[in-house]
Amino acid sequence: MEKKDFEAWLDNISIAFLSLTDLQKNETLDHLISLSGAVQLRHLSNNLEILLKRDFLKLLPLELSFYLLKWLDPQTLLTCCLVSKQWNKVISACTEAWQTACKNLGWQIDDSVQDPLHWKKVYLKAILRMKQLKDHEAFETSSLIGHSARVYALYYKDGLLCTGSDDLSAKLWDVSTGQCIYGIQTHTCAAVKFDEQKLVTGSFDNTVACWEWSSGAKTQHFRGHSGAVFSVDYNDELDILVSGSADFTVKVWALSTGTCLNTLTGHTEWVTKVVLQKCKVKSLMHSPGDYILLSADKYEIKIWPIGREINCKCLRTLTVSEDRSISLQPRLHFDGKYIVCSSALGLYQWDFASYDILRVIKPPDFSNVSLLGFGEIFALLFDNRYLYIMDLRTEKLISRWPLPEYRKSKRGSSFLAGEMSWLNGLNGQNDTGLVFATSMPDHSIHLVLWKEHG
Repeated sequence: MEKKDFEAWLDNISIAFLSLTDLQKNETLDHLISLSGAVQLRHLSNNLEILLKRDFLKLLPLELSFYLLKWLDPQTLLTCCLVSKQWNKVISACTEAWQTACKNLGWQIDDSVQDPLHWKKVYLKAILRMKQLKDHEAFETSSLIGHSARVYALYYKDGLLCTGSDDLSAKLWDVSTGQCIYGIQTHTCAAVKFDEQKLVTGSFDNTVACWEWSSGAKTQHFRGHSGAVFSVDYNDELDILVSGSADFTVKVWALSTGTCLNTLTGHTEWVTKVVLQKCKVKSLMHSPGDYILLSADKYEIKIWPIGREINCKCLRTLTVSEDRSISLQPRLHFDGKYIVCSSALGLYQWDFASYDILRVIKPPDFSNVSLLGFGEIFALLFDNRYLYIMDLRTEKLISRWPLPEYRKSKRGSSFLAGEMSWLNGLNGQNDTGLVFATSMPDHSIHLVLWKEHG
């Protein structure tokens, strides 16, 4: 057939083919295939492969590609990155997909960072760290050695750990190097808190003292309690120091002069924890920016307004049970928004604006588990055998780490959480440094530290 005649015939056949139903088209193709020889079948096979394997991701607009990709799980996305360089380029540029994947792992997201490749790298780093946590391989241990008697008081801040001992000394350690920066002679320390210039200690001798790091000199002595001082906190802006004692009272002092400004009564047990913190929420009783004092004993948490008006009255008393056999653990968490403490009944979280209990978390065998740290995403807990990390979104324990067999009483400050920012979500930068510290019977301090990324 001549080319001109063939083209006319092909046009007529095409018009007739397009007018057929789908079933008729299929029957026509089946008939033509049955009439074809090996050359035609090979041609058909080669062209069908090309037609059926069209790269839809390459053909779609980028915005539509991103919309489709965000429905895929991260592991599938990583697999798709291996299809071709073009797919890898498009998938790596899908910022929303990687940010969502990081959020699902409990990682903090800085929306101001719009570099797409950055978020894929963050996810890869996140999945490695979460695998280490799941496999109980995220931490390592070390010890600080230098005291000659029991270490009772611990306080951590900005990579530095302060220890107070029955050997009548306090030491300041660089956790990253294990080196002692300062060592000064003190009284027997039941509680310590420090900043760059000074150390404040609460003692079993019923007093509170303020010391200068550089010289070791005692700059202030606070006398007035009739029982051991188990907890101290202070604020330079207010020029106030607060102390909780075994005499069932909380005392408010002028930090600069040592004068007792007020004695807060109402507790019926040893006051084992005091926390001085700015309020971050508004209610009928306080506004954001107001200073609040929390004091806790074995059964109750009391809330006091602290500011220029020293003669404050207790705003509220919180309890978990009227049953006096149910006691609170002494590690109290207060960030200005929420109050959290643990007891044999579980982990209690109160909303500070309303004082309502938001939730009670009860992991298996919680009667032996104590609170160390509480954040927006994770909580750090421990018992006689392990350090635990809980995902607060699911209330499931996602990791654990073995602790030394010999443990001292849960009373007091012999156990301590280190860096706390990661509890609000890991970000690839805050999973470093100290996680947990505890005093040991050989007078050393056992440290649990984040292991570097593999």
